Amino acid sequence: MSATPGAGGEGLLTRWLPRGRWTALAFAIGPGLVVMLADTEAGSVIAAAQSGAQWGYRLLLLQFALIPALFMAQELAARLGLCTRLGLAELALRRLGRAPAALLLTTLTLSCVGALVTQLSGLAGVGQLYGVPVWQSTAVAVAGLLTIIWTGSYRSVERVAIAVGLCELAFLALAWLARPNLAEMAAQLLRMPLRDRGFLYLVAANVGACVIPWAIFYQQSASIDKGLNRAHLSAARIETFAGAVLCQTITAAIVIAAAAAFSHGAPGSRPLDRVGDIAEAFSVAIGPSAGRIVFALGLSGGALVAAIIVCLTAAWAFGEVLGLRHSLSESPAQAPWFYGALAAVMIGGGMLVASGVNLVRLSIAVGVLNALLAPIVLGFIYHLARTQLPAELRLRGGYGLAVGIVFAVTSCAGLIAGLVGAL
Repeated sequence: MSATPGAGGEGLLTRWLPRGRWTALAFAIGPGLVVMLADTEAGSVIAAAQSGAQWGYRLLLLQFALIPALFMAQELAARLGLCTRLGLAELALRRLGRAPAALLLTTLTLSCVGALVTQLSGLAGVGQLYGVPVWQSTAVAVAGLLTIIWTGSYRSVERVAIAVGLCELAFLALAWLARPNLAEMAAQLLRMPLRDRGFLYLVAANVGACVIPWAIFYQQSASIDKGLNRAHLSAARIETFAGAVLCQTITAAIVIAAAAAFSHGAPGSRPLDRVGDIAEAFSVAIGPSAGRIVFALGLSGGALVAAIIVCLTAAWAFGEVLGLRHSLSESPAQAPWFYGALAAVMIGGGMLVASGVNLVRLSIAVGVLNALLAPIVLGFIYHLARTQLPAELRLRGGYGLAVGIVFAVTSCAGLIAGLVGAL
């Protein structure tokens, strides 16, 4: 049976890959998995932990309900990248003009700056758990990340990102060891206080921590930088779907662990104000030493991957639009603007973190910001997928309608919950 993908992505998991296609699948693995591990970044961990601490299991169902939107957005990004060989910003510039490209870059900039500060703050918070001053842990994190990026090709950076990102699997063990009350979980799943502004604010934060603008940009550009092409699309779809399920399962595990730790508290009564509070919440379930180690591994893994991706995404996007060299296949001497931009963004974010910010409040606010920005990016990729792809791969028919509905519902939920919750 042919493994050539249909326009709608039908039969994603039921399509059997011929023997020769397994090589393509192995080579294609990377961009989708990396971006999904990065999607479970420090902001996602904090938003999920706050959700479980304040509202028990009431936001658990939302994590799985977001899987279709996450997969559809990232799959369209991969499809556009592999078929047009252009990043999202460059594609918008060439096909739609300067104003749309400028809007996309503004959206990306806001999302990237907020995300980078969140990741570095998360790493600094982990350092604080072990008595390391914020400025020291931030400096080490910035230096280490820059070294990884400056001295490696895309493939080596990808391998490092996957290796550290897999530390997030520790949260699955944490949820299991927390021994959640299944009866209590079932009773709370559909009890959603939709009139409570605090609850809605966290709904928006969770939406924005899942469907992230910079993640969509990244997968499209990373697929190109890795050298993938249209022949790898089926493999990229499989990887993206598996990554979306893994991402949201990890996030759900964090909600479960936090909810189990605060199972005796009243809904909405236990906000977490520091990274240490979150670590202590997990320690309730499995002990202080084990809880701190598991939390540190999981949070650090996601934060490191996301920090790498955020910097790469911003540099890729601006390099595409300005026509500058922007590939990890080139050395710093060959692409000074690309590597200089990475250094500037990373160092600037590190200085802001070292100045002292409230990580928990900032992370949740960044999640809400992403929820407010996501409709812009979703609208662009939906329009481009319907108009700029080859006829046989164009977004159309029943699947196109389903994607439009999912994007509209997700966008409206994030916008309404964010605006009402913030007022």
